[in-house]
Amino acid sequence: MLRLIALRIAMAVPVMLVVATIVFLLLRLSPGDPALIIAGETAGPEALARIRADMGLDRPLFVQYLAWLGEIARGHLGISVLSKIPVLSLIFDRLEPTLVLAISAIIITVLIAVPLGAIAAWRHNSWIDRAVMMLSVVGFSVPAFVIGYILILLLSVKADIFPVQGYVSPFDDPVAALRHLALPSITLALVFMALISRVTRSSLLEVLGEDFVRTARAKGNFERRVLWRHALPNAAVPIITVIGLGIALLISGVVVTESVFTVPGVGRLTIDAILARDYPVVQGLMLFFALIYVGVNLLIDIAYVIVDPRIRY
Repeated sequence: MLRLIALRIAMAVPVMLVVATIVFLLLRLSPGDPALIIAGETAGPEALARIRADMGLDRPLFVQYLAWLGEIARGHLGISVLSKIPVLSLIFDRLEPTLVLAISAIIITVLIAVPLGAIAAWRHNSWIDRAVMMLSVVGFSVPAFVIGYILILLLSVKADIFPVQGYVSPFDDPVAALRHLALPSITLALVFMALISRVTRSSLLEVLGEDFVRTARAKGNFERRVLWRHALPNAAVPIITVIGLGIALLISGVVVTESVFTVPGVGRLTIDAILARDYPVVQGLMLFFALIYVGVNLLIDIAYVIVDPRIRY
């Protein structure tokens, strides 16, 4: 296990280097002048030249790139152009709402989608199967922001059950936090529930036709035990893969959901930084998201070995 973790961490280094290079080139070669944003439209050429010199933008692109990599190696992601606050501090300040929202959405997704997919496979071609598949198609087809606004209209504006927007830390007021998290978490979870329930169903359908399942039934095991004790663990590898991919896709969903519900998390910070062309923040966030993606893939690889000991790397 330790060898696997060490190998995956070693493989992550060139991946992060490629991501860093792409991020740097995308932002440096995109149109627009950060110095002009800081100084304003009325700034003169001398003021703009001074700001570019202070930010190092007057140096050759390759020199800027090497200097930036050196800063990253020291754990310094730069300083925000607008707020003059270190990027790492900005990310950590916004991390709690995003983590709480993402974890709650993942818990809702796994607790509902896996049993739904399993029951749909168990009752294949029944009305339950068709209902689950219909709901998954709806979940795939409707964008997250549309689901969010519908939930706000029905459950906040009309029924007045949940607050329309905002965030309360669970460490300050757990009850208020749950009320504020309910709608964003459901919005974020619905899309991934559709994906995971479909994969769970198809994976289980394949396993339910295997010989060992017929043997378990022939031994007189109850159908429920056959499903949950024998079939589902053997169908777990594809499900874990999709859950891992879902967590990676969750990043984009968090950006949209936090904007709809005005949650002050990392997703909202990303939108604000892009609109303001605060490129040190955008660079830092993209590297941060890439690191999360690499970390999730590492956890998936470890989960493979735990769920199916036959897997070797």
